[in-house]
Amino acid sequence: QVQLVESGGGSVQAGGSLRLSCAASGSIFSIDAMGWYRQAPGKQRELVATITSGGTTNYADSVKGRFAITRDNAKKSVYLRLNSLTPEDTAVYYCNLTRRLATPGRAYDYWGQGTQVTVSS
Repeated sequence: QVQLVESGGGSVQAGGSLRLSCAASGSIFSIDAMGWYRQAPGKQRELVATITSGGTTNYADSVKGRFAITRDNAKKSVYLRLNSLTPEDTAVYYCNLTRRLATPGRAYDYWGQGTQVTVSS
């Protein structure tokens, strides 16, 4: 079983920055991909950024050039640096771990409980 706990959220003004952290516990493997998703009020949860075990990153177009995802396998953690924040970034941010299963094309997702990010004008 895997548990994910996010922290670092808060309220900032537009143009500000935050650093989100996600601490994982349980059976964590270096091959597990990790990422961040977010859900704004009245909207569906969307992908923000992912990072593979090899360090390959992927970002949503809306955050490219502003956010940076990193991971520390020794600490079983993943981080998200949010720069140049705008009110459109306001959402609950969720940590994710995707475990690829032996069956090709199958995976299992673990989720944290989320941390609130609020950006004001």
